[in-house]
Amino acid sequence: MRQFSEVCGAIRRKNRGQYALLAGCSFFSVLLITAYVCIMRAPTILSALPEGGDSRKQVMMVFVLAVIGCAVFTTYAAGLFFRQKSRETGIFLALGATRRQLRNEMAKELTAIALVSCAAGAALGAPLAWGVWQLFRIFLVDSQEMALTFDPQSYALSLAFAAYVAVMLFVMGGMSIRRTNIIDIVQEQHMSEPIRGVKSWYGAAGIALVIVGGVGGYLMPSFFVRVLHWYAPGAVTFIFYLPALAGMYMLLLHTVVNGWRRRHKYRDIIAASMMKFQGRQTVRNMLVMTLLIAGAYFAAFYAPMLSANSAFSFDGRPVDFEYHWRDDQDWPRRSEVEALADEYGVGITAWAEAGAAILGSDGTVSIEHDNGALGAAYTVEYREVASGATFFSESAWNTLTGQDVDLAPGECANVLDDDGGSSYISGGDVTLVTNMVTGESLTVVPAQPLRYTMLLGSYVLDDADYAAITEGLGSCWRETWVFFNVADVDASYPFADALFNEIVDRSGPEIEVFDAWDPVERELEIAEKGSYDYDSREYLEANGMTGIDYDERDSSEFRNYWLYMPQFRILDSNDFVTTMAVFLVLFIFIALICFAAVVVIAFTRCATIAITNARVYDDLRRLGAPRDYLFRSARGQVSRVFLVPAVVGTAVMAVFYTMIMFFNDGLLTSGELAGLGACAAVVAALSAVLYLVYRFTRRSVCRILKI
Repeated sequence: MRQFSEVCGAIRRKNRGQYALLAGCSFFSVLLITAYVCIMRAPTILSALPEGGDSRKQVMMVFVLAVIGCAVFTTYAAGLFFRQKSRETGIFLALGATRRQLRNEMAKELTAIALVSCAAGAALGAPLAWGVWQLFRIFLVDSQEMALTFDPQSYALSLAFAAYVAVMLFVMGGMSIRRTNIIDIVQEQHMSEPIRGVKSWYGAAGIALVIVGGVGGYLMPSFFVRVLHWYAPGAVTFIFYLPALAGMYMLLLHTVVNGWRRRHKYRDIIAASMMKFQGRQTVRNMLVMTLLIAGAYFAAFYAPMLSANSAFSFDGRPVDFEYHWRDDQDWPRRSEVEALADEYGVGITAWAEAGAAILGSDGTVSIEHDNGALGAAYTVEYREVASGATFFSESAWNTLTGQDVDLAPGECANVLDDDGGSSYISGGDVTLVTNMVTGESLTVVPAQPLRYTMLLGSYVLDDADYAAITEGLGSCWRETWVFFNVADVDASYPFADALFNEIVDRSGPEIEVFDAWDPVERELEIAEKGSYDYDSREYLEANGMTGIDYDERDSSEFRNYWLYMPQFRILDSNDFVTTMAVFLVLFIFIALICFAAVVVIAFTRCATIAITNARVYDDLRRLGAPRDYLFRSARGQVSRVFLVPAVVGTAVMAVFYTMIMFFNDGLLTSGELAGLGACAAVVAALSAVLYLVYRFTRRSVCRILKI
């Protein structure tokens, strides 16, 4: 070897494992982020997730966790690489090599690593996302909406992350070359990163901060909106989650240094000391793993919670079939429905039919004021006609529900759900009811709320009051509601599907609208500004909605948001997975990505611990340490890397998710309890998978340590 580059090439071949580890970590991080971005920004997904909706916010929140996790993981891998490379750098400097020579050689190495790993990760991310998505379509669920298309602009985020990886490698490489103390450079590989000064109260304080951060971060946005009348920017609300992050760090520090069980100070002193002297990197990795596990469970809980809650809701309906129409529509009447039922061999056992009316109701409206970067504020203004709602007479209510309600004149009852947990969906108490055709108004007082989930959000008036206030209403302001049961609901799917298609086929363009479409608000907005937002296709598209389309009657948007969507128990139950396919598969995909990152980070960290401590274990072996002692020591370190983040991440997300369910409506409904039970089953299954990975990692570590 006559050239300096030839010497460096020989050393690279000797230490190719170090280069492979750095390239592999960089490749894997870019691969996961690219796959996530391709799915997150795919038109298939964006068309299903409403702009500004909770589902899209959840996807973005977990994406931020994944980016932070992969960024920290890649930075850690780079730091490990440069620490291991520091010895040869110091020796070259001691032998007279110039920093320029070293910088040039390192630039070549890092350029090759960055180009190959980042380019390969970015190039294979989309095929990986597409392949996993197709497997989901084959083995889980498929529908018309599941056809996946990618947006080329999504690669901007992927390239930004790849650029971060490349810049980070060059910055850290340049810093390692610029160091002046040769002895420090030579010995850096052997320098430990011990944790000092971890008090016994760190554990309790960490738990308290996690609780404060989780509760505060979740409740503060509601406090801003309800009390301060301020829609705070996301960055402001994120600040209140920071105590939870600090609490998790303190919790992990306490676990690594002190543990939770009182033990003899000399028991497992070697294994505990090795963990403490590498504590900083260990805790950083544990924190990343904890965040990723929490994010993975947050995504993984979506499908079982939604499925179990929906199944419970379908089974709990008091009637098998419900549909209602506006009286200017030519929908199937009783004789036509019975004829269709006879055609499909279905027996109708009960039929209840009653009229209703759309009336104006008083209330408060929010008037927003844009404050730029500070978010939007709003003021509340009372209006005698604020919005519209469906009103029943007490006789119509009794006919449909089988109840025996008798309201006094001048009373108006608000309808809540059967569990009493969804009052926020209703319009609240009404004190003034208005006929939008004649302009006549009726002053009412709130009565004791009624409960009937299938009529949630409607109102009930005294018979005489209803007759007086609805006089003069045209057919476009009146509705007919139908409830009926069948003899064998499980065998009625073909009939239900045929009736649903018949209803859609006979619906006019005037009711081809979202459930947020309100004829009263439409009248008010047209009178005020000459147009109604929900009549505008441009407004819908600007807010991430494609609009209701009868030709897309099997889409999730149509089934979930059509104003006159029927409630057929067997149809909703059987088509639930197909209808919600995009949502379910999306969150399963996100959970899979996060868990894959956890597995790789945990395995890499454990392998690093084994390689770093290999000499210590060799010395212990020569000093006569038995195999069982060495195995117990290695097992303790590996189990701590896996067990602590798994327990903390799982517990934090389980409590946080339960808190979300509770604060949604102030109680845990029967459906939510069933969903939480399904989530517990998911935790058990994924914990078993993580345990298998732990066993595989432990076996690999023991092989490295020759135990």
